[in-house]
Amino acid sequence: MKALMGHSFLLGGDLLINRMGFGAMRITGKGIWGAPEDHAQAIEVLRALPELGVNFIDTADSYGPNVSEELIAEALHPYREGLVIATKGGFMRTGPNEWHINADPDHLKRALEGSLKRLKVERIDLYQLHRIDPNVPYEASLKFLRDARDQGLIRHIGLSEVSIDEIKKAQEYVEVATVQNKYSIVFRKWEPELEYCAQNNIGFIPWNPINAGNILFVELLKELAEKYNAAMQQVALSWLYHHAPNIILIPGTSKVAHLRENVASVNVKLSAEDMKRMANFAV
Repeated sequence: MKALMGHSFLLGGDLLINRMGFGAMRITGKGIWGAPEDHAQAIEVLRALPELGVNFIDTADSYGPNVSEELIAEALHPYREGLVIATKGGFMRTGPNEWHINADPDHLKRALEGSLKRLKVERIDLYQLHRIDPNVPYEASLKFLRDARDQGLIRHIGLSEVSIDEIKKAQEYVEVATVQNKYSIVFRKWEPELEYCAQNNIGFIPWNPINAGNILFVELLKELAEKYNAAMQQVALSWLYHHAPNIILIPGTSKVAHLRENVASVNVKLSAEDMKRMANFAV
């Protein structure tokens, strides 16, 4: 069943992906640390992706660390033609929920080499700088990515948590294929960056796409979920999906039923009026 055919984005100008992807952070242990509580279930979720038409997986060496990439290879290698796996480098882990930025070229080199080995590939389809490191010249990180691309180790380059100026700076060194910033219906700080990406054919990947802490917003979600006979999360994902044609969604889950629900959210068609009502909850 190819549930997502016709809902695509041409990443980097040559990789056709379905805009409902999968974020592989939650298939690890608690605190994004260690192995999942249910290994078989994590494998089942990953193996369900092709059936549902999902051909874009987002992960990182820091998820586990290493665990997410290892599970992806275990479940899906040898990979089907057309499957695009994006990973990231730029964080070090010291324990559950502990994250430390390190975008030094030496660290990125080790991270990239590790990702290539764990994912069992010779080239990463999309390699993303997980964060700009305040202690490392931005140019040094960018030059590493450019050199790795020139060596054939990276196909396309992405950034995460960056401003328009930081995207433009990166474009002096490399072609930027994607930007992954925190973004949801109620967290719209990066709206100008989304618009810039749309204008420049750059994919925009929202992380933390379900951010419904606003009580009034939760009430609206409940109302619309009843109206459209959908789950609240499906309504929230549908708004994001239909908000801009360059948005690539990567909701994560550790359960197949939840995965199927997320994928089906692309078929929840909100009216223009309801799209506007939801947009008004931006903070």
